[in-house]
Amino acid sequence: QVQLVESGGGLVQPGESLKLSCVASKIIFSLYTMSWYRQAPGKERELVATISSGGRTNSTESVKGRFTISRDNAKNTVYLQMNSLKPDDSAVYYCHARFGGSGSWGQGTQVTVSS
Repeated sequence: QVQLVESGGGLVQPGESLKLSCVASKIIFSLYTMSWYRQAPGKERELVATISSGGRTNSTESVKGRFTISRDNAKNTVYLQMNSLKPDDSAVYYCHARFGGSGSWGQGTQVTVSS
């Protein structure tokens, strides 16, 4: 069973940065497409950024130029570097692993951007 453990969330002020990490276990990590999603209170979960097994990345328009997804296959870890954070970025951020038709979620980490 896939295990995903996120970390790195917290409370920051607008304009500051955070780096989220998600460590995967019990999978051949390098084969998986990894993504970060987020869900704010009262809103649907939305895709933030994705990195394929080959390293190709994509991100939602609202975070382009501010957030960067990356992966370290040797450490079974995917990262989300978040810069220039805004209050609208506040949400629970979830890691997702996908291979073929199956996907798994982490438990989430809270990011709050507030002055």
